[in-house]
Amino acid sequence: MTRTDLAPPNVDLALIERLAAAVESLAKLAAPTSDLQCYTPAKAAELLGKTENWVVEAIQDGRIPCTYIGKSPRLTADHIRWVQNSGERMPNKYSIRAA
Repeated sequence: MTRTDLAPPNVDLALIERLAAAVESLAKLAAPTSDLQCYTPAKAAELLGKTENWVVEAIQDGRIPCTYIGKSPRLTADHIRWVQNSGERMPNKYSIRAA
């Protein structure tokens, strides 16, 4: 059996194949990064919008989580998400509203 035998009538197979190729290429672009990827303090600082010095000092003071690869501190995506989430502040329901 060929592909044309399986296709319903009035279907443009070339169009379907182009759409399938486009979907596959988009799926490759949207693929999540590896769970094993670690970021240097410089890259983590870039992602967090902070300086590298802030990240290094926060690691040394134990204010943010990290993992060590040998003697080098590294941050995983979960560590970076933790830093982002721990800085969240909710509005105080008892605060005085501006007029």
